[in-house]
Amino acid sequence: MEFDLENSLTSLEEHQSDTVPNLFASESDHMPSRNFLHCLKTSGFYVSFRQEAISLILQAQYSCNYDAFIPYLAVNYMDRFISKQEIPQGKPWILRLLVISCLSLAAKMKNAHFSVSDFQGEEAGFIFDTQTINRMELLILDALNWRMRSITPFSFVHFFISVLELKDPSSSQPLKDRATEIIFKAQNEIKFLEFKPSIVAASALLVASNELLPLQFPLFKCSFSSCAFVNKEKLLSCFNAVQEMVEMEWYESMLDTMSCTRTPLSVLDRQCTRSESETTSTTSITNGSTVPEIKRRRLNGHSSK
Repeated sequence: MEFDLENSLTSLEEHQSDTVPNLFASESDHMPSRNFLHCLKTSGFYVSFRQEAISLILQAQYSCNYDAFIPYLAVNYMDRFISKQEIPQGKPWILRLLVISCLSLAAKMKNAHFSVSDFQGEEAGFIFDTQTINRMELLILDALNWRMRSITPFSFVHFFISVLELKDPSSSQPLKDRATEIIFKAQNEIKFLEFKPSIVAASALLVASNELLPLQFPLFKCSFSSCAFVNKEKLLSCFNAVQEMVEMEWYESMLDTMSCTRTPLSVLDRQCTRSESETTSTTSITNGSTVPEIKRRRLNGHSSK
């Protein structure tokens, strides 16, 4: 049966009464070890190893047209594995073998076709036989205690949407879609590894509601903060981190748009007054005078400056 990330403990569409408490009780077992975040903060090797591995996994998604949940699941396996298994330095082949094995396991869980040949060739630099890959898969399974039905933020989206008192039920799908986009992006950021999947899900939905249903945001904030399963302080911290990530993405998008819409005349004008333009541009962005202000809601009720 294909694994559904939104229903980690059950194949039913709707959560049973005892499923939600089990999800919250079990989610820590599906997170990287606590020491992993410390290693990422103190070791440049693990940071670069993780970044390169995620890059290879995302390349596989685009080149092989995988469902987005397959690379997401593969990264989850990878994070949990390298948090419990020391990775020797100076052996670059380990990274590619780990990526192939995590993708293979994720594809099996999703009943998707996976071909090792798609990841092996002269350009890859390393060739692994089936036996080697199978041995690596067993190492990963052992490190993860065979917990392959990962509990991720997607496991909690349905629950938190059900907590909201939506005035218009049809708005639940846009909220879910936007929260899903945010969850996918958050996985690439190291800072979110410290938060439980439920906290990431709640934060993503709050940011989505802030964007799509700003008038109802205070009510949603109150509902999530008072939820018996949610640590309010962790929710505040994670929400602010997600909000910053989304805003940074917005600014980068704006800058890309501005650079793409320059005309030859504007480029010539810029060259003629380059020094003045750069000074003005820097001041304008710093002061926020030429960039539309983004509405930033903080859970503690204060706006950031």
